[in-house]
Amino acid sequence: MDILVNAAVWFIGIFQQSADVFKSLVVGIIPLVIVLMTAFNAVIALIGHERIDRLGAAAGKEGIGGVFLRYLILPVVAVFVLTNPMAYTMGRFLPEKFKAGFYDSAVSFVHPPLGIFPHVNPGELFVWLGIATGVATGYGPQTMAELAVRYLLVGLVVIFIRGLVTERIYKTLAGRKVAEVAGEA
Repeated sequence: MDILVNAAVWFIGIFQQSADVFKSLVVGIIPLVIVLMTAFNAVIALIGHERIDRLGAAAGKEGIGGVFLRYLILPVVAVFVLTNPMAYTMGRFLPEKFKAGFYDSAVSFVHPPLGIFPHVNPGELFVWLGIATGVATGYGPQTMAELAVRYLLVGLVVIFIRGLVTERIYKTLAGRKVAEVAGEA
């Protein structure tokens, strides 16, 4: 009989613990994310959609300026302003040969800014909070801020490299496809 009682207590305890976590989110992070999203939507309205669209079009140009704009500036602005998953839509302004690299850069950047800008990917915030809480427990709360900044900076380097590598892979595979089609003709 004790086994059944203990099993029932354990079973309902899972749901009680889940409810406690949910309550903490409702009174903690959810209002913060809503306020941040509202603020950044206001910033977008102030900047103007047309200017953001022009930035995307400029990123599709050839040359070193286009590369930095395409795989560093545009993904950061898209993730910061449009958040996940809308950030990927900025790739619509790019020529086909750059879309894969941009997407790789943007999708790789939805996690690094979470420690400083939680609005960019609120659905994945629990991952950041879990890691950061563990670090803060072991090293102190100041370390949590340092971790957030370092994660952001490393993320910038990684997205730029990933964009370049993915662009190169795309061009190589596209070249092979053209060669195969030409060989069949």
